[in-house]
Amino acid sequence: MGDRPPLGLGFALEVDAPSDLPYDEGRADALITITADSAPGSSAPAPSAEILIMDRSLSMTGHKLDEAKRAMRAAIDTLRDGTLLAVVAGNHRADVIFPATGGLARVDARTREDAKLRVSGQLPEGGTAIGQWLAHARALFASVESPATVRHAVLYTDGKDEHETPEELGEILTACTDHFVCDARGLGDDWRYTELLRITEALHGSAEAVVTLSDLTEDFTRLLREAQQIVVPRVYLGLRLNSRFQLAFVRQTRPVEAELTARQQRGDETHVPLGSWGPQTRQYQVSLRVDPDSLTVDETLRAARITLHAEFPDGSRRPCAESAALVVRRRSTPGFGVARSPDLTRVENERELGMAMRACADAQLRGDLDRADRELRLALELAEALGDGPRLRSLRAVAVDGPDGRPRVRRDVARGRILGIGVDSTKTARGPAEPPGGPAQDSPTPRVCPRCRTKPTSPTAKFCEECGHQLGDAGAADEPMDAR
Repeated sequence: MGDRPPLGLGFALEVDAPSDLPYDEGRADALITITADSAPGSSAPAPSAEILIMDRSLSMTGHKLDEAKRAMRAAIDTLRDGTLLAVVAGNHRADVIFPATGGLARVDARTREDAKLRVSGQLPEGGTAIGQWLAHARALFASVESPATVRHAVLYTDGKDEHETPEELGEILTACTDHFVCDARGLGDDWRYTELLRITEALHGSAEAVVTLSDLTEDFTRLLREAQQIVVPRVYLGLRLNSRFQLAFVRQTRPVEAELTARQQRGDETHVPLGSWGPQTRQYQVSLRVDPDSLTVDETLRAARITLHAEFPDGSRRPCAESAALVVRRRSTPGFGVARSPDLTRVENERELGMAMRACADAQLRGDLDRADRELRLALELAEALGDGPRLRSLRAVAVDGPDGRPRVRRDVARGRILGIGVDSTKTARGPAEPPGGPAQDSPTPRVCPRCRTKPTSPTAKFCEECGHQLGDAGAADEPMDAR
């Protein structure tokens, strides 16, 4: 273990990658698992700044705004004394409604009641410009002097981002990236799940669909308690590449999928921001491009040195865990003969599941029911084969058997449930070390490959001989899922 970041958090980094590359392979992939644990005997909380962003647009009229206010007040009650707090009310513009002087105020008994009173007094009016709300939050966080302060925001919205262009929102998200973390919630059934995912991917947060408004209070209080467990404000993945290799992409694969490639900070060592951290485990996929002819057959070489860096209280960026190497060796066998990584195969299948879920949601939202039904069936097959209980339950909540006996999207399904399918598409909650058979699954794993429909030649096969897809346990049923 290298230098330990302050405030009691220690990091460990593990690299899982098949070292052997087929003769003609131009890509080297690795899964990087990062675990952060609380250090024994250290209990001092990190200084934190919290900004609550409430949608007060005209569409929030009535019961919706009442429930949102209740959730905001409960969230304020969960904050520790000493936390820096601001509340931003947003519609087509953004206003700081607490504190009255602007900026951020330290939470104590008096300021907590003042903040809740100002939340209660909000009335609905105007439109929706989420980027303006986030830009306002960035300006407020910029006034916090200590680099050791954890900066976290949470917002909810019930509408579409109609008072600014996608390009304007994109520019604001670029300016906000790596300055604070933001979680987002969609209320009701008139928002866009793609907008929420765009925000939370850029700002290292989580997105949820809140279909039942009364659930928002419990969700917000849980969210704020989790935010107060964050210890290290900024962490970076460092990649020092061999000159023969180029970075193709970096993706977070757990607990949610997120594209990180565009955020890379190039230099002698490329740094990729990973957001703020508390005690937790995350996983990332790193892919490198290489001209196979530049590699000598059977030569072992280091494709990349991988290091983890944290931002320390003095603002410096230093290693916080032992580094690791991605080592490769080009073999003389073209195409076949090199075992595929089961974990990398699973990550690819999880990504395919997410794409099927988003395709199902998009087709349903635009009224293409036949396409939605096809994508739902594919997503169900993949979720069952992966043993992905949470996403399987999300899919089954919108499914019903059609006249032909096959699953289809319920014709009376609420729009909010479909938006939830889109949001849930990026979640990969299973731990990276959990075996494919995992804990109790919702249904037996099929013994027909759900990707290419090939039957394994051996009853104990773990992977499809045709496409490499990971299969279920040998004791599972063999019939195609479409026959169920």
